[in-house]
Amino acid sequence: MRHAQHVLVTVYWHVRSTGRIDTRHVWAPTRSAQPLRNRGIDVTDAFRAGDELPGGIRAFQTARAAEVAYLLPDQRALVVGDVLLGAGARPRPTDDALRLCPERWLGKHTHEDLRASLRPVLKQPLERVLVSHGRPVLSGGGEALAAVTAWDLRGA
Repeated sequence: MRHAQHVLVTVYWHVRSTGRIDTRHVWAPTRSAQPLRNRGIDVTDAFRAGDELPGGIRAFQTARAAEVAYLLPDQRALVVGDVLLGAGARPRPTDDALRLCPERWLGKHTHEDLRASLRPVLKQPLERVLVSHGRPVLSGGGEALAAVTAWDLRGA
C-alpha cells in the first residue's frame, strides 16, 4: 500500500512502514505523539480515547498508557497492537485464539487491569479481532475476547 488517506497507529513502536506511506493524516494517541515524532513520523492528528476518528472508528484506551485498540464498527472488527496475541504468537506460542500479552509488557499494570480496559469493547458487535502477532480471529471475535477477559457476554 503506497497511498492511504488515514493511518491510525495503535502503539508508537508499530510504525515501521508508516513513513513510506503517502498519507494526509497520521492519527495517534496523545501519549504516542512525541515518541512518534522522535522516530521521524509526523503525527497530524493526536487524539484521546473517545475522540471522533475517521470512518466512525472508535479508540479504546488499554492498560498500556501509549496503546489503544480500534473498533471498526462497519467491519465488526477490533484492531490491537500488542495487548492481545493471536494463536501461534511468541513468546510461548499456543493454539488459543487470543491471549493477553505477557504481564511484564504492561509496566506497572496487571492482567486484571488489561482485562478491565478491554471489557467495554464487548458491548459492541464484534466478529473479528485483528492482531499484530499471531493469527487473527476472523469469526467469533466477541466470544474469543470475552474468554480472554473472563467476561460473560450474556451480562454485557
